[in-house]
Amino acid sequence: MGLMDWGKAQFLDILEWLDDSNDTLAWRFPMRGQEIQNGGKLVVRESQEAVFVNEGQLADVFKPGTHNLTTQNLPILATLKGWKYGFESPFKSDVYFISTKLYNDLKWGTSNPIMLRDADFGMLRIRAFGIYSIKVADSGTFLKQLVGTNGVYTVPDISEQLRKTIMSRFTDTLGEAKIPALDLAAKYDEISDLVKQKLQDEFKTMGLELSKFFVENISLPEEVEAMMDKRTGVGMMAPVMGAYTQMQVADSIPLAAQNPGGVAGMGMGVGLGFGMGNMMGQQMTGAAQQMGQQGFPAGNASAAPPAAPAKSLKEELTDLKELFDGQLITQAEFDAQRTAIMKKHGMGN
Repeated sequence: MGLMDWGKAQFLDILEWLDDSNDTLAWRFPMRGQEIQNGGKLVVRESQEAVFVNEGQLADVFKPGTHNLTTQNLPILATLKGWKYGFESPFKSDVYFISTKLYNDLKWGTSNPIMLRDADFGMLRIRAFGIYSIKVADSGTFLKQLVGTNGVYTVPDISEQLRKTIMSRFTDTLGEAKIPALDLAAKYDEISDLVKQKLQDEFKTMGLELSKFFVENISLPEEVEAMMDKRTGVGMMAPVMGAYTQMQVADSIPLAAQNPGGVAGMGMGVGLGFGMGNMMGQQMTGAAQQMGQQGFPAGNASAAPPAAPAKSLKEELTDLKELFDGQLITQAEFDAQRTAIMKKHGMGN
């Protein structure tokens, strides 16, 4: 540097960084036309670190506080510059301020569906998204691996690289965990912890710390969700229809007792009620099994069941005799009901 240039240089008494942004990770102090003088002050605020770099080589790192720039406080830089007995003249050096605060609510997600093998549904295409938090844990490593010679380095400058790293490890973790698709929603915390453990070492190589990681949602294809909804509906219908059948049978008993056949009519009504109940139960069971296997009922679900064939004279008399033998009806009721059956079949007395 010539004498004229020396006279034009400005000497820095204080080096500091007043960060008013929300996403700046590193900022290089503008040294153009300026030099640091012996005894100058370096102010490093909380959630900051300052790193001196001499001709591309990492030198001294300063933690929060106010530091007097002397040979004693700059041992590595003094060695690099050959200051064996201290320095008196102003000097130039790149000074980077690194933000070490926590950066929250950073978002990650799948740009393309992830293929997943599932025991219940076979191959699935799923999507996922969530949030994570990072901070600079090693300023020197962060400066060497990511910042380089950039004057300003922000969160958006690294977010895409981090997103791709997260998705790679998330896919690996989900494949290794082999969690059924139906259970994914109940395993978000477990999956989050597993992915975070896989990512920690990856982030350390960049001088970063993955402080928090959360899975917010894992979504299945629409057709799979529709099939799951159908299965759920069938499962909810089965107990309801069973209770409905029992209620119908119970209601038929007092109505049958009011028929002209008296108690005999009640007995026949009970038998008819149980027959209808069994028939309805079998139909509902068959429909539920078919919907559970195929996702929808086959044929015309609204078609009425076939009418029960009329009983012969012999069958009706046999049923009546069983009621009498079981002491469910009296001799008089048996005789009256037998007469009615014979007339119905045109037999008379």
